[in-house]
Amino acid sequence: MKEKIILGIDPGTTIMGFGLIKVVGKQMQFIQLNELDLKKYSDHYLKLKLIFERTIELIDTHKPDEIAIEAPFYGKNVQSMLKLGRAQGVAMAAGLSREIPITEYLPKKIKMAITGNGNASKEQVAKMLQSLLGLQALPKNLDATDGLAVAVCHFYNSGKVTVGKSYSGWDAFVKQNPNKVSSKQ
Repeated sequence: MKEKIILGIDPGTTIMGFGLIKVVGKQMQFIQLNELDLKKYSDHYLKLKLIFERTIELIDTHKPDEIAIEAPFYGKNVQSMLKLGRAQGVAMAAGLSREIPITEYLPKKIKMAITGNGNASKEQVAKMLQSLLGLQALPKNLDATDGLAVAVCHFYNSGKVTVGKSYSGWDAFVKQNPNKVSSKQ
């Protein structure tokens, strides 16, 4: 029976939440959920370095077959949007550097996949994950369950034709994003 491991990441420069599930056949099994707390660091570049290193560590430890990541949503604050995009970018770069396919999901799509309601609260998503995966207890901070939710959303969307944006490596990213790449001759 085919097995695969999915790493879900909710990127952030204050807290990066992540969760891992194993898929055996059509069943998912909980592996881990946790968070990288970056609140005590004031240097934005150090935070990005730590996000990259933690993501690499997770990849090297758990050997995920696929990575699902929450796409930044468009908020009113441009600065926080930029920081979130950078956090997502370094997490993606870590996965791409290990040749792991990455799929992005919008927050509404993740909430919809887990609860059936695209406007569900963090608490509703966490409770549903607790029920789905038989978690004994929920963490006090729900960024970790948000990361797990991305992995579960990816599981539910696997095999469907329309998933988020996917990249299997740098070459695929470059081919799909010619406007984001400049060639220096």
